Amino acid sequence: MEEYINKSAYELSLGQKQRVTIAGVLSIKPKYIIMDEPTAMLDPEGKESIKAIVKKLKELGFTIIYITNIIDEIFISDRIIILEKGKIIKEIENKDIAENIDFFKNIGISIPKALETAKKLKEKGIEIDFREFI
Repeated sequence: MEEYINKSAYELSLGQKQRVTIAGVLSIKPKYIIMDEPTAMLDPEGKESIKAIVKKLKELGFTIIYITNIIDEIFISDRIIILEKGKIIKEIENKDIAENIDFFKNIGISIPKALETAKKLKEKGIEIDFREFI
């Protein structure tokens, strides 16, 4: 983040601002980090950058609470907690995503084609490790 040290906030892109914000949070050495839709309004490159940061933070042992309504981003999680009107309606581990596609559909969550394909592969005995997608 050193390359941004002499720039004003208005000179930074939204993705750069997100990364600077994450760096600021890390400076206080938190035990937990809560990210509320950190990739909202970012271009694909910016989204991948933020997801790479989250993955690295997880590897370093940080607990990340990642709030999103973008179904493709659930792959970076270890556990998915689905809320409806402030109540937990389902908890799913990453490894069980494909088994819960019908649940996602039933509550109105659009499913990416990759998940549909993974479900069909699983039905044929081919397991998909979703951690490979992150």
